Amino acid sequence: MRVGTVRVRAGQRGGGAAGRQTELGDLIPQSPLLPSSPAAPLPVLDERSRGTKFIRLPVRSVLNNPASTGMGFWSINPYVGCEFGCTYCYARDTHRWTMERQGGRAAEQTAPPPRRPAALPAWEAFEKEILVKTDVAEVLARTLKPAQVAGHTLIIGTATDPYQPAERQFRLTRRILEVLRSYHGLSIGIITKSALITRDLDVLQLLSERNEVTVNISLATADARLARRLELRSPVPSARLRALRRLTEGGVYAGLLVAPIIPGVTDDWAGLARLIEAAKEAGARYVVGSALRLGPAARHRFLPLLEQEFPELAERYRRHYAGKDHVSQSYQDALTRRLRALQQAFGFSVDEGMRRRRQLEEPAPRKDAAASVEQVVLL
Repeated sequence: MRVGTVRVRAGQRGGGAAGRQTELGDLIPQSPLLPSSPAAPLPVLDERSRGTKFIRLPVRSVLNNPASTGMGFWSINPYVGCEFGCTYCYARDTHRWTMERQGGRAAEQTAPPPRRPAALPAWEAFEKEILVKTDVAEVLARTLKPAQVAGHTLIIGTATDPYQPAERQFRLTRRILEVLRSYHGLSIGIITKSALITRDLDVLQLLSERNEVTVNISLATADARLARRLELRSPVPSARLRALRRLTEGGVYAGLLVAPIIPGVTDDWAGLARLIEAAKEAGARYVVGSALRLGPAARHRFLPLLEQEFPELAERYRRHYAGKDHVSQSYQDALTRRLRALQQAFGFSVDEGMRRRRQLEEPAPRKDAAASVEQVVLL
C-alpha cells in the first residue's frame, strides 16, 4: 500500500535566488500529525437510577462577562443542565452548545471524529447529562477581580438552577458563596426554584453584611397541578413560597421572579394575582416578571407538551416562535401594564420591580398612556 507523501519547497537563504521545488514523493512518507486513539471521555462522577449522569466538566474560567453573553451583568453557573427538567427552559440551548463544544474539542484530538450513536437528543440530555464544574470555587477565587465587575451585578444561576438536586451532593453553590464572603461592595444576585437555598441562610446573612445580595425565587404559578404539568421535577409552589418567607424573615433581601410567564397558560389576571398575593404574604420585597423565551432546543421539548396538554395553543405557538425566541413587543407591552397594575394592587413598588428587572436585563417597560388592563393575547 502506498503511503501519503508531502511536497517540500527548499530555498537558499542568501543571494535572492528563487527556491527550488523538490519532489520527495516516494522518499518521505507522511506521518500522522495526531494520534488516532480516541480522546478520553469526561469522567462520570455519579449516576442515578433514572439514568441521570453527573459528568465532571473541567474549567479554566467560570465568569461570563457581559460582552460574551450580550447581557448587562456578569454570571456564573456551577452546573450545566438541570434535573428539574422544566419543559420550557431556555437553558437547554446553553447545554446543547456546551456539549457540542466539548464534542468539537474531542474531535480535534481524534481521527476520525468520535461518534455517539446512542446519544440523547439535546432536550433530554439537558435533564440527564448534568455537567458539574467541580473546581468552580477555586477558579473563581483565582480569577475574580472586583474592579472588573464594578458597576455590574454578578448573578449565580442564569443558565441552570444553582440549587438543583445535584447541589445537595456537590455543594458547589455554597462554596461559591463562601468565596464571595472575602469580598465587599459586590452586587450579587441568585436565581433559583429550589427551597434548598435556605440551607445556606447562614452564609447569605454573612455575605449580605458586606455586599448587596438579592435572591430571586422563580415561580411561574401558584397552582400546584398546573406547575406539575409544566415542570416535571421542580419543587412545588408552596415549598418555594415557604423558602421565600424564611429568607426574608432571616434578613435576606429576596423577591419573586414570575418566570416564565407563559402566554395563554399562566398570564391570566386571576392566576397572576393569586401568585403575587402569595408572594406578599411570604414577605417578598419586590415582584418582577419575565415572558417566555423559547429557543431551538427548548422548542423541541415544549411544543410537544403543548400538543398534549394545551392543544388549542400549539399551532399559534409554532407560528409565533418559528423565527424568533421571544414574544412580540405588543405582547410584552401589554404584559408589563398588567404586572404594573398588580404590583400596585398588592402594595409592591413599581420602581423597585423595574429596577430588579433591569438588573436581570429585561427590557425596561415603555410608557403607555392607556390606563386600562386589557386581556393579554399572544397573537
